[in-house]
Amino acid sequence: MRRASARLVLLATTLLLVTTACTQLVPGRPTAGESVTRGTVDPSFIRGTDGGPIDQLAATALTDIDAFWEEAFPQTFAKQWKPLEGGIYSVDTTDSSAKPPPCTEKASDVEGNAFYCPSADAIAWDRAALLPVLKDSYGDAAVVIVLAHEMGHAVQNRMGITPEAERRQPQRFPTILTEAMADCFAGAFVKWVNDGKSEHLDIGSDTLDSALGALITFRDPVGTSANDQSAHGNAFDRVSAFQDGYQQGVKFCAAMTVENRAFTQEAFTTADDRERGGNLPFDEMLEFITPDLNDYYESLSTQAGKTWADPKATPTEEEPDCSGDQGPVAYCPADKAVEFEVKADLPELHAEIGDYATGVLLASRYALAAMQAMGVELEGEEAATTALCLAGAYTREVFVRQKGFGLSPGDLDEAVRVLLAYDYAARDATGSAALDPGFKRVDVFRGGVMEGTKACGLA
Repeated sequence: MRRASARLVLLATTLLLVTTACTQLVPGRPTAGESVTRGTVDPSFIRGTDGGPIDQLAATALTDIDAFWEEAFPQTFAKQWKPLEGGIYSVDTTDSSAKPPPCTEKASDVEGNAFYCPSADAIAWDRAALLPVLKDSYGDAAVVIVLAHEMGHAVQNRMGITPEAERRQPQRFPTILTEAMADCFAGAFVKWVNDGKSEHLDIGSDTLDSALGALITFRDPVGTSANDQSAHGNAFDRVSAFQDGYQQGVKFCAAMTVENRAFTQEAFTTADDRERGGNLPFDEMLEFITPDLNDYYESLSTQAGKTWADPKATPTEEEPDCSGDQGPVAYCPADKAVEFEVKADLPELHAEIGDYATGVLLASRYALAAMQAMGVELEGEEAATTALCLAGAYTREVFVRQKGFGLSPGDLDEAVRVLLAYDYAARDATGSAALDPGFKRVDVFRGGVMEGTKACGLA
């Protein structure tokens, strides 16, 4: 976080779609994943295949992705789906003699990458240094999602979002928008699989966290400007697009425009913030955010006609136990205090993920204090949901304000990471009820970020 300004914006930029560097790895927090196949498909139709397990998984995924679009494309666009005309390519980038796929000059151009080539209507991937890494870190679901995303670009080509159209109307089709649309299409496909309509794939709710973990891996480096011509989106924006597709479907994705799609990605605005990587030291974070949380939740309570008293901010050397197991930050209703552990778990999360991991946990516990002040129930899953949503609403307030204590680039990504990995911010005031899986936690939080307290059932 920082003491500076930030805004939620609707982008209208002058970017060009860059399809030949579509999926590239950026280090993220691995999330264990499981197999999602119910039998595999012969990969012999893949050009350059070695017939091995990675290409078997890819062939299985692409077979069902194609079946999905055979159904969804006519329903959405009133036209028949046309399978890829230029073929599908698997490239061993460790083999100097390997033939290059379309849109490249040599096999090494594909290293660590997967892409859709619009001029050839073809998809290619690195069999050596991309798909195996994804599978090992996140499970089969990550490979499926990458390929569903790339097929999403083929869908765009059939919609008329071609390189020629982008050159004629660059402000209408910025890269960050077309990437969000492809993420959205991938989400719609995964929902179709989750509904049991896929012949070979089984991606249940318990594997969705793995899917989001993979998207985090593909985020832009922190501090990348949304106006960068290669910008693909931060983790928050990419996860949002995927979840929108999962919940709203293909028609929603196809209707995305620069006028109706909100993005949160931004560049660093000060040298100091860039040098810190957008993170305040742990002690400074506590010093700045505690009064800000008090001010925000006092305003909410006052608007509701209730009286607010600042909770006692109490550091502890062990995990708080004043009211059940809430994790390293807890709200204690009897004492009207927020206790936070400052020796191990909380500072370790802060160091590992970033300062807004600390921020989200504190914001959700201060939300419980506000809920108590407003006479809202503090126990049960509904209470946990409201507290997390209010943490998102607070995040929105900090993000859109023009001056004072604000978010740094990367803070929203840190929120997504901590919510995927831990349920601390989504526990009730007894610690006995929490939201699962992480997919649901992220969805509730981003509801607060995008819609404010309205999403939380509060005016």
